[in-house]
Amino acid sequence: MTLRFAYNTNGAANHRLDDALHLIKAAGYDGVALTLDIHHLDPFAETWAAEAGRVASLLEKLELGCVIETGARFLLDPTAKHEPTLVTADAAGRARRVGFLKRAVEIGAMLSAEAVSFWAGVPKPGVDHGEARRWLTEGLHEVAAFASQAGIVPCLEPEPGMLIETLDDFVALDVPGLKLALDTGHCLVTGERDPAEAVREFADRIGTLAIEDMKRGSHIHLPFGEGDMDVPGVLGALEEIGFGKLVCVELSRESHRADVMIPQALAYLRGCRRPGPELAGEQETRRQWQ
Repeated sequence: MTLRFAYNTNGAANHRLDDALHLIKAAGYDGVALTLDIHHLDPFAETWAAEAGRVASLLEKLELGCVIETGARFLLDPTAKHEPTLVTADAAGRARRVGFLKRAVEIGAMLSAEAVSFWAGVPKPGVDHGEARRWLTEGLHEVAAFASQAGIVPCLEPEPGMLIETLDDFVALDVPGLKLALDTGHCLVTGERDPAEAVREFADRIGTLAIEDMKRGSHIHLPFGEGDMDVPGVLGALEEIGFGKLVCVELSRESHRADVMIPQALAYLRGCRRPGPELAGEQETRRQWQ
């Protein structure tokens, strides 16, 4: 089967959203992972609904699929990265995060998104993790129920250092309708599973998937060929399970050279897959990029 690739706009933060979408289309991607942010479809702007409608029309014109991402750093609080979260001690803060995720679902419905992806958050020092897990579960139930009504797939991403950090942490949750947002690089950071094996193991639970290079034990998104990721192995596993959703490239540290990285990343991914059962030459391609 032919895999479908998308590029995350958090790796094009220095571009206007329209310019980024045109670059992504011109490079040959099938879709976009749209990180809602102050400069890319601000979900708290007074004109958010009109802007979402405009972007939906542009995506349709460009024939780009979409996944909604919610990892903007200072969208909710300009003084604290990623705060508030679903595990923030302040109830009003948690409610604000839930409200944001519901707005993301609304935007996702307007953009015909395949999924909306989000994460748990990091409990602050002194917060009881049992209590934080209760807060998280309450928030997840509310968001998942809202997403179900909107016809959107809600996906939780295990994130290194957060309350839900590993795939086992995700499995321990019991939230109807909640799917997995699998970032294959995070498997290398936590060392919990081989990324390709994680793809196979969670084939029926993956709602959206991100790929990039990473070094083992280091949570830094790297261009392909600069880390320890067996990219051909992950792509092969995705083909094995018949993965038809967007495979989202996340190079969040590469905005300063997005004009180069957007086409280069897709060229690498395409170079990893060769026609024929033996996928001849894929290892040589990987060496050339390294």
